[in-house]
Amino acid sequence: MSQETLASEIRQSALERNAQVESLRWKKFSVLDDGFVCLVDVMGDDSSIVQAARVSYGEGTKKVSDDRTLIRYLLRHRHTTPFEMAEIKFLVRVPMDCWRQWVRHRTANINEYSTRYSLAIAAAQTTDPGEWRTQAESNRQGSGDALPADLGQRLTQEEAELQAKIRDVYQSRISSGVAREQARKDLPLATYTEAYWKIDLHNLLHFLALRMDSHAQLEIRQYATTLGEQIVAPLFPIVWEAFLDYRMQSTFLTRLDSGVIQRLTANAAAAGTAPPFSDDAFIAAQDPTWIALNRSRERDECRSKLQRLGLLAQAQE
Repeated sequence: MSQETLASEIRQSALERNAQVESLRWKKFSVLDDGFVCLVDVMGDDSSIVQAARVSYGEGTKKVSDDRTLIRYLLRHRHTTPFEMAEIKFLVRVPMDCWRQWVRHRTANINEYSTRYSLAIAAAQTTDPGEWRTQAESNRQGSGDALPADLGQRLTQEEAELQAKIRDVYQSRISSGVAREQARKDLPLATYTEAYWKIDLHNLLHFLALRMDSHAQLEIRQYATTLGEQIVAPLFPIVWEAFLDYRMQSTFLTRLDSGVIQRLTANAAAAGTAPPFSDDAFIAAQDPTWIALNRSRERDECRSKLQRLGLLAQAQE
């Protein structure tokens, strides 16, 4: 390939990338009833990760793999530094209770809307009657099934009345000359806030892996899924493919899990049985440290992994 042809292809690729970024920039993707996420700026693309990884080869070193293979190798083997060379800046609008979970990830630069300087955003998250959830029985911080429809109707009505009352009190304080920093103190956690959120790709993928997980709260899971699928995926398609394969759609096995599988298959070979095995077979093969425990989250997690792998029969409803 001539130098002129190579230069032309590079220019064309840059033009296409710029057009893609501009098509996403400031495009608001709706989340919940009045929230959104949008792209403000991005530095880097899939090739930035490759470039950062290959710097260790030195000038003139033979190219040992194509870009996709290298990115997948890096993510599969948790070589994270190259992913820190790309950054994305977002603007997000999110309820304050959800934002509290968000800012626990202390790996980003944040500039949030100030209710000391400006009036609080005149919007609060509302809940449809069918969206109210019970407390999970097996998870102290999680949700269970939907509450009955008639109860949901009452809860939604109470929510609307409460939010309207609190907003009236807030506006009355402001009209009476109360300082904004003090007038805001009784606003509900459902009140929306906005923030710029800038983060490198490595830490963003970590955030998404945790907050897109089925164990995360539904509301922040919707934000994370929208960020990932609508913005990160088109900007970093090769990275996103590897992220799904090696993080979101993979199964992590501990040493204890591996021991259970070894005993389970050995017992099956001796008995002449084939998977999916029964739960009795799983109990017989469990790790010795779990035997004396009436309840063991690690045992339950192991059981779920083996069910997903098809080694154990699914639990009967």
